[in-house]
Amino acid sequence: MNQSLDQEIKYLKGVGPKRAEMLGNELKIYLFRDLLYFFPYKYIDRSRIYCIKDIDTTQTYIQLKGKITHFRIEGQRNRQRLIAIFTDGTGTIELVWFQGLQWIARNFQPGVEYIAFGRPGLYNRNLSIAHPELELAGKQEAELTSSFQPQYSITEKLRNSFITSKTIHRYVGQVLSQVSRIDDTMPEYLVKQLKLMSLKDALRNIHYPENNEKLRKATYRLKFEELFYIQLNILGQKKKIQSDIKGFAFLKVGDHLNHFYKHNLGFTLTEAQKRVIREIRRDMGSGKQMNRLLQGDVGSGKTLVALMSMLIALDNGYQACLMAPTEILAKQHFNTIRQLLSGMDISVLLLTGSTKKSEREQLHELLQSGELHILIGTHALLEDPVRFHRLGLVIIDEQHRFGVAQRARLWKKSQSPPHVLVMTATPIPRTLAMTLYGDLDVSVINELPPGRKPIKTIHYYESKRLVLFGFIRKQIEQGRQIYIVYPLIRESEKMDYLALEEGYEAITRAFPPPGYHVICVHGQMNAADREVAMHHFVQGRAHIMVATTVIEVGVDIPNAAVMVIESAERFGLSQLHQLRGRVGRGADQSYCFLMSSYKLSSEAKKRLETMVQTNDGFEIAETDLKLRGPGDIEGTQQSGMPFDLKISSLATDGQILQYARDVSNDVLEDDPRLTKPENSILKQQLSRLMKSRIDWSVIS
Repeated sequence: MNQSLDQEIKYLKGVGPKRAEMLGNELKIYLFRDLLYFFPYKYIDRSRIYCIKDIDTTQTYIQLKGKITHFRIEGQRNRQRLIAIFTDGTGTIELVWFQGLQWIARNFQPGVEYIAFGRPGLYNRNLSIAHPELELAGKQEAELTSSFQPQYSITEKLRNSFITSKTIHRYVGQVLSQVSRIDDTMPEYLVKQLKLMSLKDALRNIHYPENNEKLRKATYRLKFEELFYIQLNILGQKKKIQSDIKGFAFLKVGDHLNHFYKHNLGFTLTEAQKRVIREIRRDMGSGKQMNRLLQGDVGSGKTLVALMSMLIALDNGYQACLMAPTEILAKQHFNTIRQLLSGMDISVLLLTGSTKKSEREQLHELLQSGELHILIGTHALLEDPVRFHRLGLVIIDEQHRFGVAQRARLWKKSQSPPHVLVMTATPIPRTLAMTLYGDLDVSVINELPPGRKPIKTIHYYESKRLVLFGFIRKQIEQGRQIYIVYPLIRESEKMDYLALEEGYEAITRAFPPPGYHVICVHGQMNAADREVAMHHFVQGRAHIMVATTVIEVGVDIPNAAVMVIESAERFGLSQLHQLRGRVGRGADQSYCFLMSSYKLSSEAKKRLETMVQTNDGFEIAETDLKLRGPGDIEGTQQSGMPFDLKISSLATDGQILQYARDVSNDVLEDDPRLTKPENSILKQQLSRLMKSRIDWSVIS
């Protein structure tokens, strides 16, 4: 029977409407095609039979061949468990079930030879396997088509309805036998040129591998294709923008920039800052719209680069705006830029949600007349009444906090598309930058201003609390200020606030007034009280600020030299690095203390070790990506990838990604609009993928 890949899954034997609905809801499997592209997450070698006497509880999965000697039931009523004593002649092991007890006892008999498969462990000091797979020995061996048994991710809901990894594997086998025709999704010339396995063979071998080598080739083919189409789309968008959208040509470097450089700068730019400014000048003078991502660690001088880019826009008769995600950060940019432009005839104003109505009206007039040169603000910049006279440059800070639609609204406030500079202090791993921001040109500031000392990072367990307090007292005696940060994770917000309050009380007891002034800052305070507390700290009147992660961005206190992060194991690497960046702003040696409990997962231990070993934000970001995957790179909240990767990983497949990007680039150099007959398959496939996914064009 020859079925189409677009056949609904409910028509597959053994599925039906009810199971089809569950597969759709739980795994997004609606069609035969979706099932074939639901890939195993790992493979287990089922060719080896272990002896019970050789079992080690550190092994992940084992396979045994033996007989059940007898069953017994333990526990009371709904907490009962069924235990089968299983032997292979070399020893015995307990097979334990907590659910389906009657069904198991009915269907498996003592004295019959079975293959038992599962994860070994210790239960009540006895060697055991909980909920093992059990099959008649002869049946299992007769059915085994490959020693590599695929394992599929199954939800609890599916498991409770008896849809297991094995069920999925069986369904895949049925689809592969019923669909005789699987057309390739890559042009024949590319398959030959790149020596790729055919799609049909790749799909068969990813689910039913004939051997290790064929599994490797199938995996490579499917990973390459997935990453190739992402890059083809991103680079296609980029080339389209470059050819279709004309940008303002800022050819002049005039009085504003020259005056600022000679009289206001007051220090030498780093080589990295100079390089980045050259890249931005080249873009803005090219006559094409600039779309550039500026990456730089906390304190690397991105704001200064942004300001000098704005001065180039002003010198060419245009206005500029800078949008930040929070009021605190917008105010900080406003104060820094006003200070840097001191004495220059440049109008700079701030627009946030708390700007008074009368001030807004005046601001709107100045903006439309062109008398206002630079506007800095929050989401308030997106409001309809905000209209520019001649907007030439848009700068977006911490851009991952803004959606695509929001950014588009901002640059539509100009008759022609303005130049766009996107900034982030969260270092982005190379592979993530090539996918999330693949349509942007990337600039990196990878050195700190002269005189800055690397922050010393120390990991302490709770037993070192008194040592830490002694160190803090000495720092305060030397005139330094201290941050003590508590986690605030959405899932346990109430508990976290309780911990913050208890921590504040403990700190106040250890550092009592009048000798010490301790303030507390968190998100549940009203804005006015928080402002007053922050002001005390900025003015140097408070010695210690106890806070939640509200201080992660937007607080710049050069005198703050110590950062203490409580329950550091609960933070993501990226967030730990951001928090550490709040100190080390002055010339003094700064310190970051990571306080943790003794109970640490191996991943938490790795995070804390990484923080102690390096201050390099890019190295930290790469480790973060490997530990946690791209979906969670910004911290505790999912940052939301704009596409789903079904088989490839940005953490481990960097080389394949780079190759896929190079091949995509070569294809588009030769055929920018994919109009050649041999590339028609690429156009069709892109169109199909675009319908099923969010638009990947990040800025445009």
